[in-house]
Amino acid sequence: MTTAPQRLFIGGAWTEPDHGHYEVINPATEQAVGLAPEASREQVYAATAAAREAFPAWSRSRPEERAAILDRAADLMHRDFAANAALARAESGATTGTARSMQVAVGAARFRRYAKGALEPVEEAISPQINEAGPMGRAGVFGAVAVRQPVGVVTCITSYNNPWANPAGKVAPALAMGNTVVVKPAPQDPLSVYRMAEALAEAGVPPGVVNVVTGSGPEAGEAAVDSPDVDMVSFTGSTSVGQRIAEVCGRGMKRQLMELGGKGAAVVLDDADLDAAVAGIGTTFSFYSGQICTAPTRVLVQRGSHDALIERLVAYAGRLAVGDPAAPGTVVGPVISAAHRDRIESYVELGRKEGARVVTGGERPSHLDRGFYVAPTLLADCTNDMRVVREEIFGPVVVVVPFDDEEEGIALANDSDYGLIDYVWSGDVARAFRVARQLRAGGVGVNTIGRNMEAPFGGFKRSGVGRDVGSYALHAYSELQAIVWPG
Repeated sequence: MTTAPQRLFIGGAWTEPDHGHYEVINPATEQAVGLAPEASREQVYAATAAAREAFPAWSRSRPEERAAILDRAADLMHRDFAANAALARAESGATTGTARSMQVAVGAARFRRYAKGALEPVEEAISPQINEAGPMGRAGVFGAVAVRQPVGVVTCITSYNNPWANPAGKVAPALAMGNTVVVKPAPQDPLSVYRMAEALAEAGVPPGVVNVVTGSGPEAGEAAVDSPDVDMVSFTGSTSVGQRIAEVCGRGMKRQLMELGGKGAAVVLDDADLDAAVAGIGTTFSFYSGQICTAPTRVLVQRGSHDALIERLVAYAGRLAVGDPAAPGTVVGPVISAAHRDRIESYVELGRKEGARVVTGGERPSHLDRGFYVAPTLLADCTNDMRVVREEIFGPVVVVVPFDDEEEGIALANDSDYGLIDYVWSGDVARAFRVARQLRAGGVGVNTIGRNMEAPFGGFKRSGVGRDVGSYALHAYSELQAIVWPG
C-alpha cells in the first residue's frame, strides 16, 4: 500500500513541509508505504508556538468538553479501524493480529479511558491544621486543598514499536488534563500518528491543541525538546537518547516523563510451571519480534530446571511461523529496518565470541528473500558479565543464565543497569511475591507477562523517570498546586 504525501499538522492546519518528504519503508516488503514530511526547525517552533497560544483556552475548558472530544476521537478511530490497522501493519511490520488488537484497538481504548479520566477529581482535601499565633499571623485553623493543574505545552516523542498505543498513551492523558501537545513520532512509522491527528481534528479538537511534526533525522526532535514554549517532554525510546533529552530539559527546568530501555529478568525458580514460563518468555520471539522494552529477554533459571527449560524454549521457537505479517498464521514478522536487523545480528555474533552457545536461530530465515527478518534466537551458556546479557538487544533474542539458589537469582536480576519490568515464575505464590518484592524494577509479573492497565508503569535505574498508565498518567501530566485559607 502507498499513501499520498503527508503534510504536517500545525495550529490546526495541514502544512507543506519545508524540507520535502522521505520514504516510509515497509519492513516486510522493503517497498515504500508512503511519504512522511520533513519539518524544518522553524516549523517545529511554529508548532510549539501554536500549542502555547492554544493552552490558555484549552486548559480552562470544561472537563466534559475535553471528555467528549476524546470519546469522539475514539469513535472515529474505530470507524476507520481496518484502514488504520492496515497502515500500522505496513509501516511497523507488526502482524495483522498485533496491528489490530495491540496497536489500533489499544490506541482507541486509551482515548476512551482518558475521556473518563478528564472527569476524575483534580482536588484533594488536606486535613485542617491548627496554628498558634506567631510571626506568620493570628492563631487559627487553616484549611488546604491540593489541586492538579495542567503542566502546559507537552512534547510527546514516541517509539516506533507501537505507532498507535504509545502516542495515545501520551496524547490522551495530556489532553484530558488540559495540556496542549506537540507530537514527534518515530521516523520509521509516523503515518499512523497523522491518522490519529485526523481523528482528533474531526472530533473537534481546537486548532493548536494537537500538533504533529516529523523528520527522518534529529532536527525535528531536537527542536521539539529545546523550544522555549515547551514545558514538559514525554519520551519513549532508548536510554542513550533519553539521557540527551534529559540534559536539555535540565537546562530549561522542563518536566520529564521518560520510559526508556529494559532488559527484563525472568526469574524461573525450581518449582515453576515450565510450560507457563516458556509461554511467557516466548513472547520475546512472538510479540513484535522482541521489539518491546518489557520483554522477558534475560532468563535466569534455577540450575535444576535449566536443561528442561532450554529444551522447551527451543521447541516453542520452532513452532513459530516466521514470515509476511499480512499472511494468516504468521507469528513472527520483520524487525523495523535493515539497520536494526544488522544490529541484532551483530549482538548474536558478539554472543558467540563471548562464549554463548546459539541453541536455535542466529541466522536469517532462509525461506524469505526480502524483508528485515531475524529468526527467533536462543543463547545459552551465558554469564552475567556478557554484553548480550547486560545490554538491550531489542529483538527476538533470549539469553539464559543459570543460578543455584534464590538469593543468587535475585542478585543476578538486580545486577543490571535497567529496571523496567521483571518476572518471577514459581509454583509457590508466597515465594514468588517474596522474590518480587526484592527486585529493583518498576513492575514485576508473577507467573504472568500480563499487565493491569490501571497499575503504574515506569522504571527504576536507567529504565526511566516517572510513572504513567491509568490515573497515574493524569498525575504525570499535571503539576500540584496547594491552596490554603483560614477557617
